[in-house]
Amino acid sequence: MIAIADNLNTRNGAYIDALIKRDKKALSEIIEKIQASGADMINVQCSLDGTGDEDMLPWVIDILSDQTASSLSLDSRNIRALEKTIPLCKKPPLVNFISKTEPEDEESLLSLVSGSGASLVLRASSGAIPSSLEAKLQIIEELLEMANNADIPNERLFADPSIVHISRGMGQKHLVNSHECIRVLKELVEPPVNTIAWISNISPGMPKAVRKPLEAMFLTYLAGAALDAAMVDVLDENVRKAIYLIKSFRDEIVFSQAEIT
Repeated sequence: MIAIADNLNTRNGAYIDALIKRDKKALSEIIEKIQASGADMINVQCSLDGTGDEDMLPWVIDILSDQTASSLSLDSRNIRALEKTIPLCKKPPLVNFISKTEPEDEESLLSLVSGSGASLVLRASSGAIPSSLEAKLQIIEELLEMANNADIPNERLFADPSIVHISRGMGQKHLVNSHECIRVLKELVEPPVNTIAWISNISPGMPKAVRKPLEAMFLTYLAGAALDAAMVDVLDENVRKAIYLIKSFRDEIVFSQAEIT
């Protein structure tokens, strides 16, 4: 299980404040906490729509590259920002994401990913997030074909079923179909494609006291479908323990009772 820290996102007030003020010290302190959590990868989001990312994303990645050896995930809709930032990464990053509607210049993104050796998230979305298993699989199949045609092999692709809030409309149905989508992809796609899910996206709108336990349980649920990578709040103890146990049960690390007591 690849644990991807999603803490550098637009919902994190302290992080966004550090970006606005270009406060390198404050950002470095946030990064230090994430590093101490044991995250395998760090996702970086500077905006929701890519606005200003061509200036801000390279600034953040430059600081991260000096401070951590962790792999990086670049969460941006801005192609120019990705072109400027990918060369700053010590190793080929994960680009998060392409869907049926984003970015508008999909050919440029696919060419950039292909030529740089980066990996790419294929998100099951066409503007709206489909609620049925069949619709999710159809979108991912189309994105897989596009990526393969651009000479991006499946080993560098991460299929994302698109997680929605459990308290939203058909949220529960979405989540069940996301589990099945991961399971089917692992069984049927050859050569194998990686799977990924933004775990933290299940809980917005829920009471604060239940959000993190809910995320930890949902992570465990998807791990049972053979999920490969998870975007999670690595600073939360519930989530960290779930990741540790999943990795232990998969024999990816040596279990130690001290780590969960």
